Formats: sequence, structure tokens, C-alpha cells
Amino acid sequence: MKIRAAVLHEIGRSQPYLESRPLAIEELELAAPGPGEVLVRIKAAGLCHSDLSVVNGDRARPTPMALGHEAAGVVAALGPGVDDLAIGSHVILVFMPSCGHCTPCAGGRPALCEPGALANGAGTLVSGARRLTLNGVPVNHHLGCSAFADHAVVSRRSCVPIDGDLPFEHAALFGCAVLTGVGAVVNTARIEPGSTAAVLGLGGVGFSALLAALAAGARDVVAIDLLESKLDLARSLGASLCVNARDPDLVAKVRDATQGGVDYSFEMAGAIAALETAYAITRRGGMTVTAGLPNPRALWAIPAVSLIAEERTIKGSYIGSCVPTRDVPRFAALFKQGRLPVDRLLSERLRLDEINGALDRLAQGLSIRQIIMMDH
Repeated sequence: MKIRAAVLHEIGRSQPYLESRPLAIEELELAAPGPGEVLVRIKAAGLCHSDLSVVNGDRARPTPMALGHEAAGVVAALGPGVDDLAIGSHVILVFMPSCGHCTPCAGGRPALCEPGALANGAGTLVSGARRLTLNGVPVNHHLGCSAFADHAVVSRRSCVPIDGDLPFEHAALFGCAVLTGVGAVVNTARIEPGSTAAVLGLGGVGFSALLAALAAGARDVVAIDLLESKLDLARSLGASLCVNARDPDLVAKVRDATQGGVDYSFEMAGAIAALETAYAITRRGGMTVTAGLPNPRALWAIPAVSLIAEERTIKGSYIGSCVPTRDVPRFAALFKQGRLPVDRLLSERLRLDEINGALDRLAQGLSIRQIIMMDH
């Protein structure tokens, strides 16, 4: 079938992206779903920093590639062997398919699936197949999803069913921002009620972490970002202290306000300076969690003795250490109860052909989550 999709042909084009137009809206040929695969009609897709990191070259991926990995839609067709979904089912897409049998999957850690990671790096589905072509030339899949399109063929293991009453523009957030941010708090850190926390980097993932820390019963949550507009939103959501990341007294202010530092800090900016700050504001015996995905060449130096003398913990968190089939329903239930108001993070609704300008706003930090509505 013919589809419209946003395709990256060349990595590293200069800003402003509205002028250099790194993403071209192309008519692609999409093959039918193979064994264990599903055709999904995409209804809404979120623009995430992980998309930008492919465009700007921070994350090396093969081109041409149809981008997009955070989305919600409707099942339109089932490949052979898929018998636990129905046509018309509402699903979100998860950007790490899990094979179910490698060592991490068998240990209950599908976010670390080894075949899934290899497939994502190669630009294929987890089966090794590519279902997209442009004038007969194969087009790579982005993280097994390629969701900036009106339709996508994905592995069944990239789909999580959701309730039909969840609006698609809200549901899309659960595929990446909510899983990563909320999961980092409740799964990776397992924060305790009454503890203190800080979140550095208030994008979709960072705000999701802030909401999760509040929902989990943290008594104080510190918000840190470069933009005052984001700090204003953090205050309205319940942050007890908001500090601009450019403030030269940031570390002292946080440590003073929290009597020596926070119990848990969450670095969500993908920058080494942010990670250094996150570590500096964590108290003795505390935990620093990072989920920001910096450039793979970036290195971080820490005073090694502090790990021992202060009994520090540093943890990485990928997809929030989530088991998506378990965590999406419970996070969605918290949203419906009003305890996880992730709909407050939706900045703008856009058309697919507005995506290059949206990349500029993302690169400048001006938006939290921009959602592309495929029916617009």
C-alpha cells in the first residue's frame, strides 16, 4: 500500500530545520505485515528528543530512515500468527520490541532485549525485515516503529493494547515520555514516600518524572531547567523548588533547601553538565538516575571515592526499566484517576507537513511535547 511518511535522507543538516528541511514527506510503499507483525493506522505521534538526535547525528542510524517512535493508533491488519489482537484494537507503539527469550527478556527486563537492540541499530523490524521502500529502494525503520506516517508495519511485540476511551494524542505520550519518565521514578529508583527528589531537564520525559515523583509521595520535588516558562509549569504542577540551570548558586540552593541534597535526582537532559549537577545535588547515600541519552562519545568523570565514602548509587534507566505490557495499563489508570496529568505536557497539535518547524522548537527547548495528528 502507499503511505505518507517523514523520511530522513541525510544526517546533520544545519538549523533552522524549517529551511534545511531534513525530513521529507515522501510517498512510500508499505508491504503487508509478515509473520508476527501488525499493520497500524497511526493516529497521533509525539516528537521526541530521540528523533532529533537522529536528525542531528547524535545517534547514528542508517539512512534513508522513516522516523518516529512514540505513537498511538488502530490495528488495521494482522500478519500470520497474530491472534491476540483484533482489527480495530487501539494500541500504542513501544520503541524496543522484546523477543521474549534472550537473557534480559527471560529475566523480566524487556527494555534490554538483545535482538531488539540489534534490530533497532540496523534499522529493521525485530524479524530482520524492512517493510518500507521508496522507488524500489529499501527504507529503514526507526526503532521498529517509523511512526511519522499514516500507517506502519511493526512487530506484534512493539504493540501494547490500550483502552479505546483514551484520546490518541494523550495515548501517544505513553509510548516513550511516560514510560521513560514515570518508569525511571517507580521502577529504576523505586523512590520512597516522604523522600526528596530533583528532576533536571523538563521535556516530556522530565515532566513525566516530576509528576511520578509527586504521585509516589515525594515530600519535596525540585525542578531544574534553562527555561523559566518550563519552571513556571513545574510550579503549577506541584514542584516545591524551581531553579534555573544557569544559576551559579544552583547546587548550593538545592543542597540548602533539602538539608544536604536530594535522596533521588533524575537527569533527563542528555547533557554531561546536567549529569554532573544531578550528582552534585544528591545527598550522601542517595541515588542519581540518568535517562537522558547523551551523545555516545560523551564521557563523565566523577570522584570515585564518593561512591564508596558516601555510599552513592548511580543508575541508568532505559524506557524506565519498564515492562510495557504491565506498566502502560497501570500508568494509564493513574492518568484517568487524575493522579498523573500527563495531558498537561501536550504543547501543540500539528500536521505531518509541519514537522521540520517542530524540530526547531524541540531543538530550542521551546516545547514539551508536540503531537502530530495524522488525520489533520
